[in-house]
Amino acid sequence: MQNDEAKIVLGFPPNSVPSQSQIKSAYRRKVWETHPDRFPPQLKAQADSNFKLLSEAYTLLNSSGGSRRRAPTASPYYSKVVRSGVPNSKGGRGSMRAASAPFLLIIFGALALGGSTASRAYQRQKEAHPCFNPFLP
Repeated sequence: MQNDEAKIVLGFPPNSVPSQSQIKSAYRRKVWETHPDRFPPQLKAQADSNFKLLSEAYTLLNSSGGSRRRAPTASPYYSKVVRSGVPNSKGGRGSMRAASAPFLLIIFGALALGGSTASRAYQRQKEAHPCFNPFLP
């Protein structure tokens, strides 16, 4: 099957250049119309062959369209970023302590405030509803 035949099967004009999203939506629409499970038993053989033709057309157009995408450049800078993160001006990854300090302050502050609030609420409830059970605190 040629590219032009595949475009016709999916419903595009032969000289058009559909995008990946157009190919995908046309394929989904055609699959919904031609799926063999939607036909009676006597027409399943024809529907199955149409479905296989449609799948082949989609695979052909999808694989030829995939060559439009650019692969990431294999420069030394790119491989350094992939291996060790974005480099800073000193050549290293930077100080992880400096990056984690604000995060830790937020976490510890939330725990301290939340703990004191929960403790006060427990004390207020204990005073409002005294319990005489010796097994409870």
